[in-house]
Amino acid sequence: MSRTPAGTPETPQGTERFNEDRATSTVRGSDKPDLEAGVEVIRDTVRTLPTRPGVYRMQDSRGEVLYVGKARVLRNRVANYTQWERLPSRLQRMVSQTRSMTIVTTNSEAEALLLEAQLIKRFRPAYNVLLRDDKSFPFILLRADHDYPRIMKHRGARKAKGNYYGPFASAGSVNTTINALQKLFLLRSCTDSFFARRDRPCLLYQIKRCSAPCVGRIDEAGYAELVREAKDFLGGKSNAVQRKIEAQMAEAAAALDFERAAMLRDRLRAATFIQGSQAINAEGLDSADIFAMAVNNGQVGIQAFFIRGGQNWGHRAFFPTHTEGLSDEQVLQSFLTQFYEEVPPAKVILVDREIPENDLLSEAFRELAGHKVEISVPQRGSRRRLVEQATRNAVEALERRLAERGTQAKVMREMAEFLELSEIPQRIEVYDNSHIQGTKALGAMVVAGPEGYIKNQYRKFNIREAQSNDDYAMMREVMTRRFGRAMEEDPDRESGTWPDLVLIDGGKGQMSAVKEALEELGVEDVTLIAIAKGPHHGREGREVFHFPDGREKMLPVNSPVLFYLQRLRDEVHRYVIGAHRAKRSRAITASPLDEIPGIGPARKRALLLHFGTAGKVRAASLEDLQRAPGVSAAVARTIYDFYHPGG
Repeated sequence: MSRTPAGTPETPQGTERFNEDRATSTVRGSDKPDLEAGVEVIRDTVRTLPTRPGVYRMQDSRGEVLYVGKARVLRNRVANYTQWERLPSRLQRMVSQTRSMTIVTTNSEAEALLLEAQLIKRFRPAYNVLLRDDKSFPFILLRADHDYPRIMKHRGARKAKGNYYGPFASAGSVNTTINALQKLFLLRSCTDSFFARRDRPCLLYQIKRCSAPCVGRIDEAGYAELVREAKDFLGGKSNAVQRKIEAQMAEAAAALDFERAAMLRDRLRAATFIQGSQAINAEGLDSADIFAMAVNNGQVGIQAFFIRGGQNWGHRAFFPTHTEGLSDEQVLQSFLTQFYEEVPPAKVILVDREIPENDLLSEAFRELAGHKVEISVPQRGSRRRLVEQATRNAVEALERRLAERGTQAKVMREMAEFLELSEIPQRIEVYDNSHIQGTKALGAMVVAGPEGYIKNQYRKFNIREAQSNDDYAMMREVMTRRFGRAMEEDPDRESGTWPDLVLIDGGKGQMSAVKEALEELGVEDVTLIAIAKGPHHGREGREVFHFPDGREKMLPVNSPVLFYLQRLRDEVHRYVIGAHRAKRSRAITASPLDEIPGIGPARKRALLLHFGTAGKVRAASLEDLQRAPGVSAAVARTIYDFYHPGG
């Protein structure tokens, strides 16, 4: 058994919050695909395991992570897997595939729980409950790095200085709230560069959604007062803010300042709109998340409500996968640990059933949030009514999901029949190219399955060899690289990344190019279909489907299968065109100086300021280069030699 000290590449990336002593152990077994080999690997690992908390990873013969688990006592927990006769069939399959294990020790079980959630999200193991909806939640950010703070929507890491309010269930709910907040508090939403360039108010000032601090229509103290009111409102003091605005409106009306009174009336309406748009009554709760579960035909749906500052900030349904063989309580616990891996825990978490390790979860979430987190199952009162409402929503969301999946399954069956497939494809790859007169050429692959698009499998291909305006050569290059790499990395097709169906955007020419490329690689059993626009270029939805043997087929214009295949083609169009535009944008801002080794942004800027253009840098003599600010003799020689290799 090998030992890897903390901080080496074996330590999982992103676990910096665990700074205590760690060790990673890996034991490799044979590639024999049976239960005995897996149990032998686990037994070898158990012999040297500490009696400490930590996280263990089970990996197959290719090093792919099968399962991530945490334990209060690693030795005892992992040893359970050696008693394979007591394991359910699901775990027996996992053990039979296990060929190595990786161990990370922690100082407490709570730390192990947090690390487990982090690693599940990173590796997405086949035997863990997975939270499929991995989109980050949107927040409202009130920045604090400017004299006149900006209000904006924010996703991702919370690195910018300021106050974050969320999570919101969707981008739409954030946008609606920001629009109402702008009317209520007249805060700017423009970028700092836009703010600095203004010499007159923009349209937002005209429609009374900004106080125009950029041109001095409000002073810093007045704007700071609006910011304080916004923080109070978002922080749960909305009633106090409303009373203050009502009093100001009454004063303005008494003073016959009707214009100001009308402006304050509009602000009051915006506050009422925000509070009146709540889907649930969150009275008595300041910061809370509510979760309820529904189960039907082996499928799980979890409904979440988000309450912050006493206001409902939306709700979202989740449908975790890999839940077979687990109790509902275990599924909910695993869901919560992954959900709060990125989202800050609320002060109160209400659930519809008891969680096996309730106290451990509370402790782990307290470490994440920096404040006490209460997890409870309410039995009566307004909190119980909120959970019951979440339960009704969970049942309805799961029923809609199952109905949609039933419809989708029917479409997939009909598609398999139309394309003459032996079974429903589990992995569909769709390919397209984009270029301008052969320049900046790019290929793209999108991936879909019965559950929808698999976006973490999308790939871009920078066309390197096919330089001319030759779509067929570009498609040949893309397919050669894609399947050539697949032949190298997974010749036995065990990883699940080989397609059951390949769709090509194009006609007979593209089909021939792809077919030839795959035949040269010795790949002859992948189903190929080319989708070409019909006689009127697709205006009537009369796409033609080309088969490898030269046959052509069409679908009725109102066919659900046709709509599904069109959506796949449109998705690859969207992806490749977006990638191509990004590539063109980068090329526009690129400079010939970027190609010179050792020339970073600062030196490039100094050279351009001194000489004016990259062409003049190229034409400069060695002496002229040495006179440029920030350019040493050695750097000047590097630049000169780059442009004059024979000099």
